[in-house]
Amino acid sequence: MKHLTKEQRYQIKAYLDCDKSIEFIAEALEVARTTIDRELKRNSNKRGSYNPDFAQELYQERKERFANNRKFTPSIEKFVRSKIEQEQWSPEQIVGYCKSQDIPMVSHERIYQYIREDKKQGGKLYTHLRHQLKHRKRPVSGKHTTIKDKVSIEHRSEEINNKERFGDWEIDLIIGKDGKGAIVTIVERTTAFFLMKKLPFGKNAEQLAKTVIEMLLPYKGFVHSITSDNGTEFAQHKKISTKLSSQFFFAHPYSSWERGLSEYTNKLIRQYIPKKSIFEHYSDQEIKEIQYKINRRPRKNLEYENPKNQYYKFVNKKVAFAS
Repeated sequence: MKHLTKEQRYQIKAYLDCDKSIEFIAEALEVARTTIDRELKRNSNKRGSYNPDFAQELYQERKERFANNRKFTPSIEKFVRSKIEQEQWSPEQIVGYCKSQDIPMVSHERIYQYIREDKKQGGKLYTHLRHQLKHRKRPVSGKHTTIKDKVSIEHRSEEINNKERFGDWEIDLIIGKDGKGAIVTIVERTTAFFLMKKLPFGKNAEQLAKTVIEMLLPYKGFVHSITSDNGTEFAQHKKISTKLSSQFFFAHPYSSWERGLSEYTNKLIRQYIPKKSIFEHYSDQEIKEIQYKINRRPRKNLEYENPKNQYYKFVNKKVAFAS
């Protein structure tokens, strides 16, 4: 996430003095509206007025405080146990809340580690989690293949996180029976419009990159970012981002909820291609027909419009995106 500079804070003050709206300021500074809104809420003084020098000082203090490696102190442990046992908060919710309130906190992975350790010792902390660690059977640490030059989802802008921009995508794979065969799915985050295609070489990173580029090249002007999981099939992410002139982000390990739309889309596909299916039984044309059917379905979150129509309204510039 890109932080505001001192010069931008002076610009904010100047625009406020001219009674400009938050929307106007965000557009002038070329940042998301939520960025300005958060800046004013976090860095104004107690009387509610905004001073750029004071705001910069607060920012520097937070930066220094969060730069230090935080330890799992007794006070942090007490806070974590309280939120999990009494409120059933997830580790991600705990970390997100603490970050928004400038409360020192360890990473969500460290909290999961603490929960696993508690479970090994006979503790019941894990029973308060919605998934009860069932989605985390594989250890976070251990032998794994490193993907070079990964950019974490943590660096993804609020504009993308809040779905304030058209043209940000999520990517995933569906794997066939016994791990044989694969289908790549790519879904646009604001309209839920998606593309899918069989991968003749399975999870091969080089061939996947080639296929994804072929799929998205016709939409190149509407591909600003792509977010994936940490599968080694995405090792050629730089080739994809370079060819499409887009950013490529990686979600945290075992954090499927960070790509929720992609996960939901794959569930819709499973209505037509059940788990343990043999992908060789599906032709390329059948795969395309499934894509067409799902893109024509009305969606409640789109006010019962369908993804295809919504997507092409943006492409044809028939709608203005409301931030």
